[in-house]
Amino acid sequence: MERANGSMLTEFVLVGLSDHPKLQKVLFVLVLCMYLLILLGNGVLISVVVYDVHLHTPMYFFLCNLSFLDICYTSSSVPLILGSFLKGRKRVSFPECMVQMFFSFAMGATECVLLGTMALDRFLAICYPLRYPVIMSKGTYVPMAVGCWVAGTVDSLVQTSLAVHLPFCTDNIIQHFVCEFVAIVKLACGDISVNVISMAGSNLLFLALPLIVIAISYVFIIATILRIPSSEGKQKAFSTCSAHLTVVIIFYGTIFFMYAKPKSKATAGAGCQSVTEALISLFYGVMTPMLNPLIYSLRNKDVKAAVQSMLGGNRLMKHK
Repeated sequence: MERANGSMLTEFVLVGLSDHPKLQKVLFVLVLCMYLLILLGNGVLISVVVYDVHLHTPMYFFLCNLSFLDICYTSSSVPLILGSFLKGRKRVSFPECMVQMFFSFAMGATECVLLGTMALDRFLAICYPLRYPVIMSKGTYVPMAVGCWVAGTVDSLVQTSLAVHLPFCTDNIIQHFVCEFVAIVKLACGDISVNVISMAGSNLLFLALPLIVIAISYVFIIATILRIPSSEGKQKAFSTCSAHLTVVIIFYGTIFFMYAKPKSKATAGAGCQSVTEALISLFYGVMTPMLNPLIYSLRNKDVKAAVQSMLGGNRLMKHK
């Protein structure tokens, strides 16, 4: 067990899967490929929304924010993960760890609020189609998106500031691939009651509240869709929100599975992660951002048509 010298911690040691060097090499290639797909897929989605004027609507504006958010989220953690795979136990300085934790926490909190906002947008579009263009004008949906980013950033600033002021004086081993908030707080050798209360409030506001908004929105959305007389109309209405609903299920489903799943007695007693638990936490950070552009492009005719139009336009430019 590695110890920090003195009363002021200067660095953390990320363990990850350092006890499985062969598996780390395989995961390095896999995570690198997934990260490149995240950059490519979300980058293309952003380019398509900017390129096609038909996609300059609130729904695609929020989608563009979600794609940019996924790029920022993975870019704040994946380089650190890849570094730990190459070096085994990776040493990270205290300031570097806090900065990485701040950005990862901010992006995660922002995504929760943004998914709730997107559900509200779909509720207004399907339940109030005639009033929707007036309600969701540019003067409304742009501040809503900005509000998501501000809320996530403020929440992360509060949580990170509280974590920075904690006394770390003994163990500096983090049983994780990145500087994860809960893992770091557990290393503190002082009173963490304020952090626990603050985190509980954060979970209530940024996890539970958006989920409640999403659930209520979809109750009204489903009720409205069922009242549509034609099956074609029902299918068309549901297709506009099916991609978002799929992303929500994957996002929240992974979170609940990761944190609600009881730890095995061996790993809980030893204070370490099993290989399965480590892989779940690893792929939680990269799987959803990789799937988001695929879900929205495969399940959305407008996006597929815009991609084909953009690619077709580029080909014509090359021939000219």
